[in-house]
Amino acid sequence: MDFNVKKLASDAGVFFTRAVQFTEEKLGQAEKTELDPHLENLISRADSTKNWTEKILRQTEVLLQPNPSARIEEFIYDKLDKKLPSRMTTAELLGQYMLDAAKEFGADSPYGSTLITVGEYQKRLGGAEREFLQTSAAAFLSPLRNFLEGDWRTISKEKRLLENRRLDLDICKARLKKAKQAEAKAAAAPDFQETRPRNYVLSASASASGWESWDVAPDSAASPQMKLLSEEVDKAEHELRVAQTEFDRQAEVTRLLLEGISSTHLNHLRCLQDFAEAQTTYFSQCHHHMQELQRELHRCANAVGAPHSSAASSNPAFPSDHSSPGASFSACDPKPGPLSMEPPATGTRKAKVLYDYDAHDASELSLLADELITVYTVPGMDPDWLVGERGNEKGKVPVTYLELLS
Repeated sequence: MDFNVKKLASDAGVFFTRAVQFTEEKLGQAEKTELDPHLENLISRADSTKNWTEKILRQTEVLLQPNPSARIEEFIYDKLDKKLPSRMTTAELLGQYMLDAAKEFGADSPYGSTLITVGEYQKRLGGAEREFLQTSAAAFLSPLRNFLEGDWRTISKEKRLLENRRLDLDICKARLKKAKQAEAKAAAAPDFQETRPRNYVLSASASASGWESWDVAPDSAASPQMKLLSEEVDKAEHELRVAQTEFDRQAEVTRLLLEGISSTHLNHLRCLQDFAEAQTTYFSQCHHHMQELQRELHRCANAVGAPHSSAASSNPAFPSDHSSPGASFSACDPKPGPLSMEPPATGTRKAKVLYDYDAHDASELSLLADELITVYTVPGMDPDWLVGERGNEKGKVPVTYLELLS
C-alpha cells in the first residue's frame, strides 16, 4: 500500500493542534469563536429532531414487533439487503391451530364447528394485522430510517467539518496574537543590551600611540530579527484570512442543510398522518371482524339450542341484542338471505361515509368513502349497525364507517 508520508505527518500535526485548541477551550485557557444565534438555534433544533426521531422509531418498532428476536432478525436481513422470509402473524398462527384442532375433534361437532368459525376470523384478524404492518413499515418506518441514515449523516458530516473550521480559525487567531505580542516586545526592547560593543576597529593613530580607540559599528542584528517577526505577523494574518473565509463558507453550507429540517418535519408530518390512518383502518377492520364473529357464535349457539339463547328465541318480541336479520356467513347457516326491512322506528338521517366498505353478503350495503347515504334503524337491530339506502339499494351498514349528519 502506497503511503504519502508527508500528508500523513501533516494530517497528524493538524489533528494535534486542533486537539490542543479544543482542550484549552474546555479548560478556559483559550478563546472560542461563537456561532451566530440563528445557526446555534438551527443546530439545537436539528439535534432534537434526530434524538426524538430515533426514540419514536425504536418505540414504533417495538409496537409493531414486540418480539426482540424477530426485530433482530429483521435488522440483520435489512443490513444484508436480503428479503425477509414470510412469517405468519400470531393471530394467523392461532387461527391455523384452531382449524387443525377442528379436523381432529370433528368439524360436525359443536366444538369443532366453533373452532372453525373462530379460527377463520382469527386468520382474518391476522391478515388485517399483516396489511397494517406492511403499510406502517412503508409509510412511516422507512421515511424515519431514511432520514437518520441519509440526511442526518450528511448534516453530521458538515457539522463536524464546521467544528474543524472553527478550531482552525481560533488556532490562527491565537497564532496571530502571539506573533503580534512578540513583535511588540522586540520593538520595545533597547538596541544595545551589552556593556561592550560587539564590533570594534582599532584605528591607525591609536596603534601608533599605543592607545586603543574604539570605533563602534552599527548593530545589524536587530534589523533581521524585526524583519522575521514582521514576516511572521504577515503570514499569520494571511492564514487568518484564509481560515475565516473557509469558516464562513462552511457555516453557510451547514446553515442551508439545517434549514432543510423544516422540510423534514413536513415530510414526517405526512408520514405520521399515514400511520394514524393505517391504525384507524386496522382497528376498524378488527372491530368489524369481531362483531361478525360475535354474531356467528350467537347464531351457532341458537342453532344447537344453547341455554343462554333459548329464552330470547322463545319470545320473538325481544330479539337478541347481538343478532340481526340476514347477517354474514356462518358455519351453522352458510346461505344468508336478503335483509327484510321493517318500517323505520326513527326518522331517517343523512350520513357521510368515512371509509370504503365491501358488503360481505346480500344483507349488507357496500360503501364508498365520502359518499352520502340515508340511514335509519329498525326495532331489535344491533346498535352497531344501521339500515342504509342509496337510491334503490338498501342494506345494513356498520356505524363505525359513518359520520351521522344533522
